[in-house]
This record gives sequence, structure tokens and C-alpha cells, in this order.
Amino acid sequence: KDAERTKKLMSIFTRTLWTFIMIGGFIGCLLMGHAYMIILVMLCQMLVYREVTRLFMLTDPKTTHTERDVWSKTLNWYFFAVANYFLYGESIIYYFKHVVFAEASLLPFATNHRIISFSLYTIGFMGFVMSLQKGYLQQQFGLFCWVHMSLLLVVVSSHFIVNNILEGLIWFWVPASLVICNDIFAYIWGMSIGRTPLIKLSPKKTVEGFVGAFGTTIVFAILWGTYFSQFNYMICPVHDLGVNAWSKIQCQPNSAFVWREWQIWPPVAAFMSALVPGEIKSIWFMPYQIHLAVMACFASLVAPFGGFFASGFKRAFNIKDFGHSIPGHGGMTDRMDCQFLMGVFTYVYYTNLIREHHVTVGTVLQTIVSGLTTDEQFELMRDLKHYLEGQGLLVSL
Repeated sequence: KDAERTKKLMSIFTRTLWTFIMIGGFIGCLLMGHAYMIILVMLCQMLVYREVTRLFMLTDPKTTHTERDVWSKTLNWYFFAVANYFLYGESIIYYFKHVVFAEASLLPFATNHRIISFSLYTIGFMGFVMSLQKGYLQQQFGLFCWVHMSLLLVVVSSHFIVNNILEGLIWFWVPASLVICNDIFAYIWGMSIGRTPLIKLSPKKTVEGFVGAFGTTIVFAILWGTYFSQFNYMICPVHDLGVNAWSKIQCQPNSAFVWREWQIWPPVAAFMSALVPGEIKSIWFMPYQIHLAVMACFASLVAPFGGFFASGFKRAFNIKDFGHSIPGHGGMTDRMDCQFLMGVFTYVYYTNLIREHHVTVGTVLQTIVSGLTTDEQFELMRDLKHYLEGQGLLVSL
């Protein structure tokens, strides 16, 4: 009993220590800038992809011997590299048009990115077909499907998370914090008053913990998100990957971050004024606070199902953890299962309901470079020069 108690205490100590190490690293990357956050996401997705693909091994049909085919492993990482090249290339072209289309050396990459990506994928597909071996066909095709499903669930989800970072750190930092908050308080409420099992895939999850974490996460979301919405560093879309928390960043804030006054219905205002000292006729709020409540609901009611999915996944393969990447916590997949689902939801929600579309220098430059001939570009320059000189500005070309 003493040995078990000592082992349990050491496990708790290790888990707590690495929890603070992860939080410190997370905050450190946040302060250092967008580029470091992107590198962190890419590192996490690489570890998750490695843990997931390692679950599938080729087995000799004549024996129970399990082995790894080196060529298949190489193809797995080749498809991983091609998927990242395509997805992150799309992000670079979209968010940094003002750089990509203005630099002659980057123009071939920008204009031919998709055909290059498809060509690279085709090479990988041909390599897979050439690697097929009699006796392993069923398993090799199963591995091929496994890799593509992993790319869809891991790499594509990570791509959306990176886009959230580029749209403004607050669209990554706050949703990720909500998932962590919900997970912590589900554990606290479950340990305190939990009695009713929630789902068979996760026997330790309770209804009381689920409901208690839901209410706590909504309150936390509004307070936490409102605090960070006051910093330009958090809400401004990225235009320069070299900025950090100490850089002076200015931008036109999204209308979701602008405070508004809501006039209370007179009978309700009179009732509220009778309850508290003073006269209450209006309430100040940000539309972002409403969005925070929606994201908190998703983080509490839907994102945990990513964890339940991972639990069922581990039961299917009869494993306790996906790996041992993080001491005391298991694998990276065990920590990122809910984050992927939350990241995709945040991107879809933001791009459909919040993002404002404006004409930018990069958008105009992309149209000029890709849609006009050289003579037409010179004609545009002359006309623009004539216009600016008409405004009393001295222009030299």
C-alpha cells in the first residue's frame, strides 16, 4: 500500500509539474508572437499525426509477427509534408498577398501553388501503387485510408487553427482556454458532487460535472474574453510575423469589439431601478461577448465529444494513452482531442458570422499581377500617377 501511495503521489507530482510547464510554454509562445504560436501548432500536429499513424502496423499474414514497412512509413510522412505544403501555402498566399505578389521570386510559387501541390500528391500516389506487395494488399490499402483519414482529422484541423491565429490571436487563445477551463471544472465538479455516469466510453465523466462545467465555462468565457479584447495585439489580424506582445500594433478593430449601448425596455428598466440604487436605462456590451457565450456553449456541450471519440478510439485499440510525449499526461493526442474540434468550429463561426471583408492592398495587387498584362500594368501605373498628381501629390516612378 505504501508503494502504491508513493507511486500515485509521484504521478500527481509529475502531472502537475508538466501542466505548469505546458502552460508556461503556451504563454511564452503567445508573448513572443504569431510565428511562435504557428510553430507550436505545427509541432503539436506532428506529434499527434505520429501517434495516430503508429497505431497501424503491417502484420505478416502467415504469423502473428508485427513489423513496420520502412517504405510505407516514408510515404506516410511524404503525404503529411504534401498536405502541409498545400494548406499552409494557401494560408500564406491569402494572408500575405501584399508580400507574395510584390516579390518577383515568390510569384511562381503564388501562381502555380495548386498545380505543384497536385503534382506532389500524384507522385506520392504513384509511389504507393508501386510499393504494393502480394500478401499485404489489404493491409496496405487499409494503411493508405488510415493515413488520409489522419490527414483530414489532424492536419486540416490544424490548418484551421493556424488561420485563427492569423485572423487574430484572440480567436485561438480564448477558444483554447475555454476547452481547458471546461476540462478542469468538469473534473472539479465531478469529484465534488458527481454521482451520475454520463457516458459509457468515459466511466469517470459524470452528469453533474458536465452541467457544472457548462455554467462555469460561460462565466469564465465572458470575463476572460472581455479582458483580452482590449489589446490590439490580441484582436488585430497579422500582417507581419515579426511582431510580439511588446510591439505597437494599430488596426481598425472588428465591429464585434466595439462597445454598444442597449436601451432596456422601460418596464424592465423601472423594475431593475427599484431593486438597486440609481436609475438603470441602458446596458453597455460588445457583440463579442455574445459570440463568447456561443463559443462557451460549444466548448462545454460539443467539444467534449472529441474526448469521448478519443476514448472510444483507445478502447478499440486496447490502449490507455496514445503515447508518452508528455510525462504524466500520456500522448499529445490525449491533450489535443477536443482542441481540434474547437478550432474548426471557431474558424467556421468566425468566417461566416464575424469576419469583415475589406479591399486591401494585397487583394488589389493579386488582381493586378494575375489579371493584367505587363502593358496594362504600366498603363495602370501611369493612370494612378496622373490621379495622385491631380491630388497635389508628387510622384516619382
